Amino acid sequence: MDTILSNGHKKNNMVDSGYFKKGCNPFAQTGRSKLQNERASLNQQIIKEMRMRAGAENLLKATTNNKVREMVVLELSYVNSNLQLLMEHLEGLNSSVEVYQNVEETSSLPLIPLGLKETKEADFSVPFKDFILEHYSEDGSNYEDTIADLMDLRQACRTPSRSEAGIDLLSSYFSQLSFVENRFFPPSRQMGIFFTWYDSFTGVPVCQQNIALEKASILFNTGALYTQIATRCNRQNQSGLESAIDAFQKAAGTLNHLKETFTHTPSYDMSPAMLNMLTRMMLAQAQECVFDKIALPGIKNEYFCLCRMAQEAAKVCDVYSVVYQSMIQTPVKDHVPFFWSAMAQVKTNHYRALAHYFVATALLDHELCPNDDEDKQEKALSQLYDSMPDGMSPLKILKSKDDRKHLGKAHLRKAILDHEEALRIHNLCRQVKKLDVLQEILQAGHKRSLNKYSEFDSENDFVDFIEAPQIIAKTEQKAEMAVPSTSKVKLTDFFQKLGPLALFSAKQRWTAPRGVHITPQEGDLGFTLKGDAPVQIQSLDPLSPAAIEGVKEGDYIVSIQDTDCKWLGVSEVMKMLKNVGDEGVDIQVISLMENTVSSMPNKSATYCGGLPKTYSMICLAMDDDKIGKTRKVTKKLSFLSWGNKNKQKTASTISPSSAVTRTLPSKNRLSTAFSNTDSSLY
Repeated sequence: MDTILSNGHKKNNMVDSGYFKKGCNPFAQTGRSKLQNERASLNQQIIKEMRMRAGAENLLKATTNNKVREMVVLELSYVNSNLQLLMEHLEGLNSSVEVYQNVEETSSLPLIPLGLKETKEADFSVPFKDFILEHYSEDGSNYEDTIADLMDLRQACRTPSRSEAGIDLLSSYFSQLSFVENRFFPPSRQMGIFFTWYDSFTGVPVCQQNIALEKASILFNTGALYTQIATRCNRQNQSGLESAIDAFQKAAGTLNHLKETFTHTPSYDMSPAMLNMLTRMMLAQAQECVFDKIALPGIKNEYFCLCRMAQEAAKVCDVYSVVYQSMIQTPVKDHVPFFWSAMAQVKTNHYRALAHYFVATALLDHELCPNDDEDKQEKALSQLYDSMPDGMSPLKILKSKDDRKHLGKAHLRKAILDHEEALRIHNLCRQVKKLDVLQEILQAGHKRSLNKYSEFDSENDFVDFIEAPQIIAKTEQKAEMAVPSTSKVKLTDFFQKLGPLALFSAKQRWTAPRGVHITPQEGDLGFTLKGDAPVQIQSLDPLSPAAIEGVKEGDYIVSIQDTDCKWLGVSEVMKMLKNVGDEGVDIQVISLMENTVSSMPNKSATYCGGLPKTYSMICLAMDDDKIGKTRKVTKKLSFLSWGNKNKQKTASTISPSSAVTRTLPSKNRLSTAFSNTDSSLY
């Protein structure tokens, strides 16, 4: 499913040569990419229907003409019907798990991945260049290539590959966003950049000027990509299962971090309740992989092994039961695909049935022999239950053949009932019924329990009927949230030429650089230097030529003889000033201004279809193809022109949980471009 298919384009080693970002290939046509393209198309259709609905609702409020109102009501019913169909189609995409599974697996229960959130293009060019000129007093055109690199990185993040390279790509952009936020997003005003992301469950767009939406969405996609990596792992071998467990635990850790860090995201898929459910679901799937790993060598028909596997199966049952309870709570139940809740129910019943079957087999197939360790078997049996059936004790059950048989048959009856319930739920959901391997596994388990029960069936079943006690869940490896490992590679800020971030940020206000010609008197410049880069002037002699020329106490030196020294320390600057002759030297200094502008409330225009009257007028009033006609913007490179700058870019390094991003060599530009309404060829 994840093999690149022929699409009329020759690969030409584009990825290997650095033409595309490492971890991204928009020409890949896979089952997963086709689903993502279909999701993007549905998102566009949903937003058009929502624009029509918003317009119709406004007209309905404004008009008093009965005939017009009747027509509008009819149109609204038609639009709402279309919206319902589109969202059902989107739910079907979220239920399409087959393309994410490993193609070599034929005997494992399917796992549920998360689909990636889709986004629209965002143009940083004009706002960033204007801000550099206004705030940093530098020519924004000198940073065109750097801004283009950042936009290329964002574009590449729309099509990450399902691998560690894709994770590194998302991590690198997420880390760059922290620098960008500090450099270009002041607390006093908005930057005029709209970030639009689509809800992965409903397709409803959310548009904000708040960069926190961008960071949260990238973090969500990182967690989603981990789930897709996990479902792709081959669970027929030990290493594949360990990789799946690790990926699911990292997905859970990433989604939990998102929940704790970004608490006010207006998108349903990133609400605290939804993220809490998703975290539990990923941990449940990791626990299921733990069970598969323990069972991989084979389950021996041995007393202690069966008791152990019964408790492992009960643990998987318990965690899926918790997931299902989370799914049916308001408001999560309104947005979770029915397929997901059905799968959680099916697996809850399936693993409960397995737990009872293992206990039944241990009781029916293994009698206590004189050579057996009686105390050890008694302890193992007592640890299976919270409470024993009336009139029974562990030792009595072990020594009595009839008690063993009665209790074992009780567990078999429970196993049969749970398998039947799993099959019933399986047949209720259309998407679940499509999973042939799931039906085969459920039917095989049901048949196995029936055959076992028939071996010990007798006419007095109704006389000795007892209820099977609940099995205590226990595991040797509990699935827990894991934070992705940090990389030892130091992150490089794309805009480091602006100066050290501690001083040169959007929160600090500076005067424009002032050119000063200073001449030493008897080898003395009239001031001393202190601090790290950039150096600061202190102990200024008010009668020195430097003070007369306009240098002030506390000024920062940013340039000496046209040499940028924002990143130079005291020793480097002293070397440059040490041999200044009588002719003097030209320097540039800046002064820190008092920040008198109060911080702006952390609010921005938001469009969210589920939240009436909170939408941005830009989202509803402007189609993507009209924006270019109504607003003058600089011409952007096509996303197919990654790396097509006139000079080779320097390689960037990756932040925690990432690796080095490959340098993009120069190439001839491709003329093909895609409109903003297109999602990329993912």
